[in-house]
Amino acid sequence: MIIDFHAHVMPPRVKQDHWWYVERDESFAAIYSDEKARIATTDELIDSMDRDGVDISVVVNYSWSTHELCVEVNDYILESVARFPKRLIGFCTVSSYTEDISLAEIERCAGAGARGIGELRPDSQPLDYTNAVAIEPFVDILRKHRLIVMMHASEPVGHRYPGKGTATPELLYDFITSLSDLKVVCAHWGGGLPFYALMPEVKKALNNVYFDTSASPFLYSPEVYKQVIQLIGDDKILFGSDYPLIKPSRIADEINSHVSDKDSRDLIFSGNAKRLLGI
Repeated sequence: MIIDFHAHVMPPRVKQDHWWYVERDESFAAIYSDEKARIATTDELIDSMDRDGVDISVVVNYSWSTHELCVEVNDYILESVARFPKRLIGFCTVSSYTEDISLAEIERCAGAGARGIGELRPDSQPLDYTNAVAIEPFVDILRKHRLIVMMHASEPVGHRYPGKGTATPELLYDFITSLSDLKVVCAHWGGGLPFYALMPEVKKALNNVYFDTSASPFLYSPEVYKQVIQLIGDDKILFGSDYPLIKPSRIADEINSHVSDKDSRDLIFSGNAKRLLGI
């Protein structure tokens, strides 16, 4: 079984009129003002899953700057999961962690079956995670519904690319240490956060944290699999593609070629996701 823990879909209108959205949302424009950026609908995702042998995809929203656009795509994700309940699992998003309308939106999405919140961007959605009073209502809702949090992550060094942002390991670490009882998925290998697990206190803090492989060929050499397995274990790595940015089969081929142990591959492809999602 293969579970892709990081895929994106958007309503057909966003694909057809994406320049309208670029003009209205700064975060969206950071990626999609590039004409090469790919947008996929749910039907296109399902077709891709069938071609690449993906059984289940976790579809995550994008970190829109405006509440209205968060809701528009949240609705599409929830509708898509209802259409394909055996193939898709939905994560919804919000533009704020403190505003009442955003907290109500989390409640609404959780009530409609969302399993997580994300992909959040702690760089473009600024909040002091060490301020326990400010984030308490947000955290209470996550705990109440046992929601998983997916955070965008970016490397503090290396090449620039559209949407990279500044959600670096330092920023993620503040969130993780403040909310140690929450299940957190750091996208894109956490911007290199697993490499800091050589520090005992960091390794301890990562107890409830998982890292997905999304966009890995664009970021790291295949040696990353061996290194991260040694540092944090094969039980903390989730297969993720970042579709439609990259085909799931490309990530799968890399894992099959560079993770020699079958049990480790099974955990990465689906075992860890099953445990995390309770399926």
